[in-house]
Amino acid sequence: MSASWTRGAAAVATLTFDVDAETPIFAEGRRYAEHPMVMSHQTYGPDVGVPRILDLLDEMGVPATFFVPGWVAEHRPGLAASIVERGHEVAHHSYSHRPPTSLPAGAERADFERALRVFQAQGIEIAGHRAAMWSASRETPSLIAEFGLSYDSSLMGDDRPYHLETPHGPVVELPVHWSLDDWEQYAYLPAPHIGSVIESPVKVEEMWRAELDGMRHYGCLFNVCMHPFLTGRPGRMLALRKLIAYAQDLGDVTFARCRDVADWARGDTGTPVRPLPTYDLDAAVYPE
Repeated sequence: MSASWTRGAAAVATLTFDVDAETPIFAEGRRYAEHPMVMSHQTYGPDVGVPRILDLLDEMGVPATFFVPGWVAEHRPGLAASIVERGHEVAHHSYSHRPPTSLPAGAERADFERALRVFQAQGIEIAGHRAAMWSASRETPSLIAEFGLSYDSSLMGDDRPYHLETPHGPVVELPVHWSLDDWEQYAYLPAPHIGSVIESPVKVEEMWRAELDGMRHYGCLFNVCMHPFLTGRPGRMLALRKLIAYAQDLGDVTFARCRDVADWARGDTGTPVRPLPTYDLDAAVYPE
């Protein structure tokens, strides 16, 4: 009998940080490189947010996973290494942060491989992947398996890990959801237009506690997605500290890196297989 992927915990928590920096704005248009306010909003993430987050994780004694676009790692050569040196995981988050579903044929592969080359040149071992904007294409899982990565964290077909079958072998999916993404709570820019209401960290912490309680009840993966240019702000960091302390005080929540959870799920014979949704649609009913 294989060990459960939860390793006996009521829920497993993966704290994940998408270190996007400038890339999601460049993906909207390189003209924004000439907008100092917008660029400074984004550079706050790697310059201020990441060091602050690493210090908090050290203080609380919890591991985390940082999804880093290849462009960001390439233009900040010591960033990925500084994360790994603190005991955390660096994972693949595309090269350019352009959503795979928006790319022409062949472009996703080129972007995927370019990011891998950056990490290989820096000696960073990569086990997992998260698509830009979570917009994985039907090709994405196959690319992940082809290049020897073990997991993806972009889809929403469950709230526990599951397997995706691909022509190159299975990939573990560590599902996400908008309710556990700080982008939906904190993101705001006037141009490019992003978000509209900046929520209170008190409300966000309360919502995430409620999700954690529900996931403890059902034995789920509490996979929180945060961005250093958002959650790295002072009041939000205090809310994150309280959330971590709450989970630790419960005594039945395990914090882990994504790569470790993927290994546990792979070794659990109860981990389900969920295929990518496939539809044969009548064009007369659902025009393109």
